[in-house]
Amino acid sequence: MANLGFTEIALILLVVLLLFGAKRLPEVGASFGKGIREFKRSLSDTQEAIMGGDDQRKEVPPRQADAPPQNTAGEPKRLSQ
Repeated sequence: MANLGFTEIALILLVVLLLFGAKRLPEVGASFGKGIREFKRSLSDTQEAIMGGDDQRKEVPPRQADAPPQNTAGEPKRLSQ
């Protein structure tokens, strides 16, 4: 991959400015930064889960499908009250 010089970088920035406009550039930069932060966080969480072992497992509450049924009297559920 070739190195980018000043002229190439300036041309890319000009094209980005024309595509998004001056008002949208801060929003695009902020969302790009948030995406990179979230990617790094998920990468470190995954690495921690792999390297952490079984002793650092967090207790996860049961899913709704795993929970026992609430209505045990045999009556049908009411949809409206």
